This record gives sequence, structure tokens and C-alpha cells, in this order.
Amino acid sequence: MSPVESFRTPSKEELRELREQPTDPQEEQEIIDRIEEVYFSSDSFDMVQYELEKLPPDLNLLELEEYRDKLKRQQAAVSKRVADLILEKQPSYVKELERVTSLQTNLQLAAVICTNARRQLHSAKEGFTEASLGLLANQRRRQLLTGLLKSLRTIKTLVITSSTLLMEEDYPGAIQLCLECQKAASTFKHYNCISELNSKLQDTLEQIEEQLDVALSKTCKHFDVSHYTKVQLAYKLLGKTQTAMDQLHMHFTQAIHNTVFQVVLGYVELCAGNADTKFQKMQYKDLCTHITADSYIPCLTDLCKALWEVMLSYHLTMQWHDEHYKEEEATPGADDSSAEGSDESTVDRSYVKKKLEHGLTRIWQDVQLKVKAYLLGTDVSNFKYDDFIVVLDVISRLMQVGEEFCGSKSEVLQESIRRQSVNYFKNYHRTRLEELRMFLENETWELCPVKYNFSIAQLHEFKFMGQCRSPSVSPSRQPESTETVELSLFEQYLQGGNPFEMQIDNKEEETEDVLASNGYESDELEKSVYQDYDSDSDVPEELKQDYVDEQTGDAPVKSVSRETLRSRKRSDYNLNRANAPILTNTTLNVIRLVGKYMQMMNILKPIAFDVIHCVSQLFDYYLYAVYTFFGRNDMVCISKHFCSPPWCVLILNIMQYLLCTIGSLLCYVVYFLWMVHVH
Repeated sequence: MSPVESFRTPSKEELRELREQPTDPQEEQEIIDRIEEVYFSSDSFDMVQYELEKLPPDLNLLELEEYRDKLKRQQAAVSKRVADLILEKQPSYVKELERVTSLQTNLQLAAVICTNARRQLHSAKEGFTEASLGLLANQRRRQLLTGLLKSLRTIKTLVITSSTLLMEEDYPGAIQLCLECQKAASTFKHYNCISELNSKLQDTLEQIEEQLDVALSKTCKHFDVSHYTKVQLAYKLLGKTQTAMDQLHMHFTQAIHNTVFQVVLGYVELCAGNADTKFQKMQYKDLCTHITADSYIPCLTDLCKALWEVMLSYHLTMQWHDEHYKEEEATPGADDSSAEGSDESTVDRSYVKKKLEHGLTRIWQDVQLKVKAYLLGTDVSNFKYDDFIVVLDVISRLMQVGEEFCGSKSEVLQESIRRQSVNYFKNYHRTRLEELRMFLENETWELCPVKYNFSIAQLHEFKFMGQCRSPSVSPSRQPESTETVELSLFEQYLQGGNPFEMQIDNKEEETEDVLASNGYESDELEKSVYQDYDSDSDVPEELKQDYVDEQTGDAPVKSVSRETLRSRKRSDYNLNRANAPILTNTTLNVIRLVGKYMQMMNILKPIAFDVIHCVSQLFDYYLYAVYTFFGRNDMVCISKHFCSPPWCVLILNIMQYLLCTIGSLLCYVVYFLWMVHVH
């Protein structure tokens, strides 16, 4: 209480006086009721501050004294009421004080009793309980620790064996042992050491999964049946068959990207000839633009070989799953011991089958996009004809692989090769027409000496028509029977080899032997005829006779003279020489061009119509040149012979019609030969 409040508090004498004063209870209650509520609001209420703030600005002594007396009366009434309440509760207070004193005495007695009891219990514990029950507890603990030690040794052996199996790539055995370790450790999981062991076993299991993922990625390039079987069995033990299939497709996609990038990067760095590492940071599409013309075909071949290995691995993967599921269906209940496990296995099979089927199109689409980027990265319009044919042949073989792989028509590759082919063929045809013009301008129109048995099949450009295989297949791999022809590429090269292996034996086909020796074959043959007849040592006795009776075998009357035999041989030779084709160098060149164009039609079926149209242009150009060199003078003679102008016009029209008809017939013949070869 503040000093003012202490000052305002009535003393004991005042209280006694107040109690002794006769007061009216009703009046006292009215005085208490008139006290403001703010005085009872809280204990921290400052009444002095409150009363001072209520003072008016102009103070009046009389009013202040009256207000002070009013406050004194209120204080006196409150003090009297408090004193009355204290006196009224005095007996109860004394009674409660006695009870508290009695309780304190009882508590002191209880504390003494408890102290004595604890002292006696401690003596009993030391004398009996701790000695006997401690022995039992230690024995029980010893037995538990012995079992724990045995389990720990077993777990240690299993962990060491699991690591050994993991190094030997026996993933199913390692996972099986690791799961057994976890099962054994779960029995003693309340020990701290076992808790740490469980975490280590979980880390080991995760490490096995990582190595399992690496092992799964290896099957994308080189498929091994035993290796893949272990990997799939390991994933089955982990219950992650579907996850394994998702990871497998991701690895195949990554394998395609890494394979093509490494192949192209190797050729780019080889051609660059320096150790510049900027190529490794390039995108694959940009890297393809740095391939030179000399390394274009070898790089394309190696690229297709590498992609073939990836697709072959995927094909073998599907084949493994088909055979595996057939074995499981043949032996039901061998792997699944409950209906729930059987349903889960069925779901996994269905998921894997759909995933593999959908992955075919996805894998082939990735292959097409990679090869497309490589094809369009280099301008091949200036390539040599044989080099471009090799490119077309490799892509044609790749499209055949795609059709057998997933039944795709390879629209992406067809469009890419069509674009390159159109650009190349336009440039090639323009160059060939210019070359033909130079041939015609320098043609002497002399007989080209060819052998009497010459045919277009002997020319290198027409060799493809007699082959049932693609030029990229080596003769050693040429099918020998009808059954081998029906095999797909994946079946032919299942045990080894590659359909994109470039052959070297075709070099021999480029050396043709269609021309006569030194252009004097007729003279040498004629000499040989006379030389043969000068010596009759090798002529049989029967041929020296005039005739031989085939029925009776009688001897001839007179032998045939040597001149007669020489005349017969000479007539046969003259007949063969008369049947020899009449050719010029330009004619032979046109025939070669027709063969090249037909070979291009065979490989480039989408632009076959444009090619045959260009064949017609070649023949028209050649025939028009022949007409220009030899036909105009004849027309002048004919016009002089037939004096009437209508006859000249008619003959000229007939000649033009014959030229057009011959050109169209040639186109039909070429197209017919091509269709026969294709079908």
C-alpha cells in the first residue's frame, strides 16, 4: 500500500470505536452500495490517482471537506464490514489450524516409518534378492547373447557370401542372401547394433540394385541369355519386374544415342586430325555436319552396324520373354504358390508384353531420327554414282531391317532418302546429259569392236538384275536354298555377322570383258580358223571321212577334203560375226546409263517414275542426235524424189511419230524389265 493509503487506513482504536458505535445496518449497506465499481475492478487500482484526476479545475474548500467526509464514511463502513466477517469466521479458522497441526504431526510419523522400511528393504535386497535373482537374470541374458552371437555370425557369413556372389554377377543369389539377412536381423531389432546392421543391409541392397541396373544396361548392346536371365530373376525377387522393364527401355534409348554419337564423333575427330575437344560438346545433329565425303560411307556403315546390334538385342529380349512365358504357361504353379501371387505374375506379364510391343515402334523411331540427322547433315549431290548407290543400298537394307523389326514402312527414312535422292539425281542427270552431249559431239560413228556374243547382262551396270540379293551382302552369305531365302535378317544373323557388312568381291565385277582384244578380234579369229585347219592332228578319223552311216557304221567311200572342212568352219565364223551387235561408243555409253538408271529405280522406288522419265530424255536426246546427223540428208533426198510438198510433210510427220513411238517403247521396255526384276 502506498503511504497515502496507509495513512488513510483506520487504526485499531478507530475500528474498535466504529464497532462500538451503534450503526444502522441498512444505512451501512446503502453507504457500501454507493461506492463506485471502479474501486473493486482490480488489485492494482490506484485510488489516489483516480480521486486526484476527478478534482475540478477550481477547488472549493467546503466541497472538498464534504467529499472527504463522504469517503471517510465509506471507508469506515467497509472496514466495519471486514472486521465483522473476520470475527464471524474466527472459530472456523481456529479449527482448521488445529487440523493442519495434526496433519503435520502425522506426516512426520509417516516419514519415519518409510525411512525404516527402506532400510529394511535394502538389507533384504543385499542379503537375498540381488544374489539369487541376479544369477537367474545373468543366465537368461547369457542365453540371449549366445543366440544373438550365433545369428550375427550367420548374418556376417551371409553378407560376405552376398558380396562374393555380387562380384561373380550372381545377382539372384546375392539378393536372396541379403533378404535372408534382413529377416534374421529383424528378430533382434531391439538391439542398437542390429539397428545399425539393418541400415547397412539396406545400403547393400541398394548397391545391388545399382549394379543390377548397370548389368541391365549392358544387355542393350550385347545380349546374353544367361546374363539376362539372372538379371530378370533378380528383379523378380525384388518385386520390381515392371520397374526393370521401364529401366530397360530407358537404357535402350540411351544406348542408341550414345552409340551413334560415339561412332560419328570418332570419324569427325579422325578427319579433323587434332585433339580438339570441342566436338564432344556438340549436339549430334551439329556433329553430323562435320563428316567429310570420304568418311561418309564408312561412317554410315558403322552407324548402321551399331544400330543393328541394338535392335538385335531388343529382338532377342522379346524372344527371351516369349519363350520364358511359354515355359511358365507349360508348367503352371511352379513359380506362384498362391492366387494372389498368380494374379500379380499375370499383371507383370501383361505389362511387360505391352511395354515390349510399344517399345518396338519407339526404338525404331529413335533409330530413324538418328539416321535421318546423319543423312541430311551432308550434301551428297556431288557423290560418285557408285558411292551414292552404296548409300542407297545401306539405307534400303536398314529399311528392310525396320520392316522386319516392327512392320514399319520407315516413312522418316523414305522421306529423307527421297530428298537426298531428288537432289542427287537432278545433278547427276544434268551431268550425264552434258557428258552425252560431249560424246555425241566427238563421236566418229565408227563400229565399236565388241565380242560376237555380247549382251547387256555382261555390263557392270546390269549385274544387279541377275542377283537376288542386295549388293551389300557378301557372296559368302548368299542364301543357297529356298528355305534360307525365306529367313528374316534377324534369323540369318542371329548367331553372328551383320547385314551391313560391305563386300569387297564386287570389285571384280567392275572389270568387264565385252570388247574385242585390241579391237582386232575378227582378224585374230580368222587367223585362228585357218591355223586350226592347217593342222588336222586333232581331227577324229570319222570327221576325215566323206560321211558316216549312223545306222550301219559303214566306212566312207571317200574322205572329206581339208578345204571342205575349212570352208564349213569359215562359214560358221562369218555367221557369228554377222550376228554381232552394231554399236558405237556413244551407244554403249547410253546403254550403261540406262543400266545405272534402272539400278537407281530398283533402290529408289519413290522416284522411279522420275527416273524412267529421265531415261526417256536420254534416249530422245540420243535418237534426235542420230536423226540430226544422218536423217536430214535422207529427208532432202526424199523431198527431191517426191516433188509434191504434201509427201514431204507426210514423211516428216511419219518420222517424228516413229521417233516418239520408239522412245515410248524403250521406256516401257525398261519399266517392264525393272518390274520383272523387282517382283
